[in-house]
Amino acid sequence: MKKSLIALSTMLMLGGIASAQKVAFEEYDLDNGMHVILHNDQSAPVVITSVMYHVGSKDENPERTGFAHFFEHLLFEGTKNIGRGEWFKIVTANGGTNNANTSEDRTYYFEVFPSNSLEVGLWMESERLMHPVINQIGVDTQNEVVKEEKRLRVDNQPYGNLIAQVKKNMFKVHPYRWAPIGSMEHLDAATLEEFQAFNKKFYSPNNSVLVVAGQIDIAQTKAWIQKYFGAIPRGEKITKQTFVEEPITQPIKATYEDPNIQKPMVVAAYRTPSMKTRDARVLDMISTILSDGKSSRLYKKIVDDKKMALQIGAFNYSQEDYGQYILYGLPQGDFTSEDLIKEIDEEIVKLQTELISEKDYQKLQNINENNYVNSNSSVEGVAENLASFYLLYGDVNLINTEIEMYRSITREEIRDVARKYLNPNQRLILDYVPAKDKAQN
Repeated sequence: MKKSLIALSTMLMLGGIASAQKVAFEEYDLDNGMHVILHNDQSAPVVITSVMYHVGSKDENPERTGFAHFFEHLLFEGTKNIGRGEWFKIVTANGGTNNANTSEDRTYYFEVFPSNSLEVGLWMESERLMHPVINQIGVDTQNEVVKEEKRLRVDNQPYGNLIAQVKKNMFKVHPYRWAPIGSMEHLDAATLEEFQAFNKKFYSPNNSVLVVAGQIDIAQTKAWIQKYFGAIPRGEKITKQTFVEEPITQPIKATYEDPNIQKPMVVAAYRTPSMKTRDARVLDMISTILSDGKSSRLYKKIVDDKKMALQIGAFNYSQEDYGQYILYGLPQGDFTSEDLIKEIDEEIVKLQTELISEKDYQKLQNINENNYVNSNSSVEGVAENLASFYLLYGDVNLINTEIEMYRSITREEIRDVARKYLNPNQRLILDYVPAKDKAQN
């Protein structure tokens, strides 16, 4: 009885926090097409200025992959009014931090400042958009930076090519078939004019969303936004090409040799629907059931009880057009990749044929509530969520309502979605193994 009361109080507390954490925001458009979202949070004297552009690796020429990620670096090189090497000095001098990241679908830049430096942040992001200096010295400098990043994070990282190999084998026509890091050969072959054309096409007010979140005065913030962004001309209209993949109806088999590993990894990957769909949220929940924590089904059975694997996992790699549901394992001892796949399949079949228990369902909902609270627990998290829900999902208020979608997902839906997407004839089996010369050492 005591345990039940504790569980009930925890659930009520999480529900109360989730309700109390409703994110208030205001949104509007500038005349040049830039969408603006403002979130006033007076709890701490900080502010984040951020711009998300609707450009990622899927928008690249197949012969010039890596451009979107390259621009994540290149647009820190300097502007008409910010000299080379000065960007980070200005941020630091104003007590701030900044960063950027790129995915298949979007590129995101942000600065976090003390709230009294809001105008500086807005000016800097307007400079990045209106007056970027894209010249040969900047391209050459960042080319070396990106090459070093690829060496560090991909080429010399154990299992660093895992996602790239899944993509390569899962997609035949969609640009998701290459990873955002792209090809260094393509970057080397690109001309300065190609970089300038990419910037002109995609980094425009009408292809972006500006989010200002934190301790702000709304009226003053709007005035500064108009001052710094209002005069930037609208860019060309961008028409996104639609790529449709044929369904996977027969198993795909592939092998990749990695010189950086000593232990093989087996991967099972399934193509799944857009991140915008309800089914994508159900797949998130299935990942939680299978591999979130040491009490999850795969970890407890395969790692803890049977000692068949050093590591096991499942995750839903959600994207704007398609996703990939990826399961992986590192067999240990005399156990093989085939042994792990057999055990994984048994757990998937259970999900496809049996409803999870009410107890497991409630545990799942508690985890979702906790994830929701954590995702909006900082001004940085709120800002990125606001930008993503607008740009990729088309509904900013999902920051408040998506949790209701997760709450409404039933045990029957979990079973049915597992049946729909996670079947042996719909997947890639990738044997990710040590390079032959490495295996012989």
